[in-house]
Amino acid sequence: MTPHELYADLTRSGLNLIGQALSIFDADLRLAVANRQYQAMFDLPAELTHPGTRFEDTIRFLVMRGEYGPQDDPEAAVAFRVEQARTFQPHYFERERANGCCIAVEGAPLAQGGWITVYTDITDIKRQESLLRARSEELSGQVLDHAERLAAANRELAATNAALQEAQRILTRTEARTRQVTEMVPAHIAHVDGEYRYTFSNRRLPSIFPGAAGNVIGMTVEQALGAPTFDAIRPWLECALSGEAQVFEITHPTSGRRIRIALTPDSASHGVYILSTDVSAEVQAREALSHASKRSLAAQLTSGMAHDFGNLLTIILGLQGRLAALDLPGHAAQDVQATLAAARRGATLLDRLARISGPREMALQPVDLARLLRDVATLARPSLAEGTVLDLAIDLPDGQVLLDAGALQDSLLNLILNANAAIAGPGVIALEARFSGEWIELTVTDTGPGFTPEALARAAEPFFTTKKGQGSGLGLSMVYDQTKLVGGTMRLDNTPRGGRVRLRLPLRPIARQMILLVEDDDSVRMQVRGQLTDLGHAVLEAGSLAEACAMTDLPGLTMMLSDIQLGDGLGVDLDASLPMVLMTSLPPGDPLRARAQGPVLTKPFTQARLAAALAEAGKRT
Repeated sequence: MTPHELYADLTRSGLNLIGQALSIFDADLRLAVANRQYQAMFDLPAELTHPGTRFEDTIRFLVMRGEYGPQDDPEAAVAFRVEQARTFQPHYFERERANGCCIAVEGAPLAQGGWITVYTDITDIKRQESLLRARSEELSGQVLDHAERLAAANRELAATNAALQEAQRILTRTEARTRQVTEMVPAHIAHVDGEYRYTFSNRRLPSIFPGAAGNVIGMTVEQALGAPTFDAIRPWLECALSGEAQVFEITHPTSGRRIRIALTPDSASHGVYILSTDVSAEVQAREALSHASKRSLAAQLTSGMAHDFGNLLTIILGLQGRLAALDLPGHAAQDVQATLAAARRGATLLDRLARISGPREMALQPVDLARLLRDVATLARPSLAEGTVLDLAIDLPDGQVLLDAGALQDSLLNLILNANAAIAGPGVIALEARFSGEWIELTVTDTGPGFTPEALARAAEPFFTTKKGQGSGLGLSMVYDQTKLVGGTMRLDNTPRGGRVRLRLPLRPIARQMILLVEDDDSVRMQVRGQLTDLGHAVLEAGSLAEACAMTDLPGLTMMLSDIQLGDGLGVDLDASLPMVLMTSLPPGDPLRARAQGPVLTKPFTQARLAAALAEAGKRT
């Protein structure tokens, strides 16, 4: 007997031990469960007690037998009782059967559909009541009537209590399921009252607003999120409390995430339902798409004329070079030099156009960020206007991080020189750096006039400039591109002192690893080993799965890098107790790749991609 059959047999045995008759019909009015007393009480044939029996057939049998007394139209009586059953209403009543017995019938609907009915033989109770009335002449009829009504009311109350207990059980289970579902939703669902106090929360607030409180029931929004965030959303909450639904987005001051918030008024309790979702990825994708389309337009504009423009500049530079070699009068020599300078500037601009419209790839490498920032300051200071000071405020722990050093250096130099141009006189430029959660935050501020509203909206667009013919309009656009390429964000705003540009770059800390490299191709293994050692990692090598399995328990080993397909097996079958990065030439979507428990590198890969994958695997420990 299977466990399921054993469980069903156990249930049937238990129901048969109950002294009352019981039946359960499903939502289609077919018998689901009945005990032996049900058949015995109504003297039903066996075919009417099998699961699946139609309620209509059972009622027709009882009507035809006279269970409900004489009927002028038996089919109408059957139809009436079937229609009553379809309503699934809780009920309790007592009736006398055709054989003189009295039964109490108590029924209740089920949450899954259908209903359960319990039949109790109360013939003896009724006889005792009649005997008591006949033999108790001293008792007034009023007292007896009251006693009978009380007994009937108690029985009905007991049935009602049973129905309420079942309803409470179903409600509790439904509430638990609802909470489980809401807690699985990747969003924060909540309700606040008119005083901005949480009355419900699915406990997902910290996953949307990092640093927020977890259990917020009874707390105000300000207490849960902090004053800066509350100040940002309070006007919207006030509008929602006044009865106007709101949908808006804010940037979380602490984490920099972009959060979309929907507020739905709750007029019944003067509160607000809240749905908060992290849409940072969506916003970045939208911005990237918009920027990519503009960059694509720039590429289309330049690709057709770049060759001819380059040839033209070559001719101009050649002719002006010949003129410069002649003994020309002073003003003519100056004109030639000015023309040469303009042509060289055109060549530089053409190169920058090619760089902004061409493909890019990250070049991550271990970097001492504090040293890089000091080098940037050293490079930038000679180019600053007289009287302008560049201050450094570096609050970074010791150690290296993975960065695209060349791109970051170009970006910071661009921002510093832009700030210098904006100040237009003596002033202060500040370069600040710190770690904020999982981000590196780099801020360049100046004491200039700040960004105009148009600049705040369009500064990252290719060719947009406020330098009145002195700039190419590609500086901030390139900073934006380079920042987005490594998964960061760029934000522009104004402070009371001037303009500010904030770059947030993903923090990819460098942890020196002892890595087991598993690759059965000697040449590939040698190349990857070089990439790993250049990144500062210690490397142990294995040329087969069997060799690797014998080395996974070596002391000090912290990570594995393995090919998926080895000559004697699969890399995915290696011991998964250590962080693992897999590499393969299989295309994305291959079933073997889907079995990977960590990052997968597609061969061939660059050192930057390898470094990023190792950093990702390290975070999973």
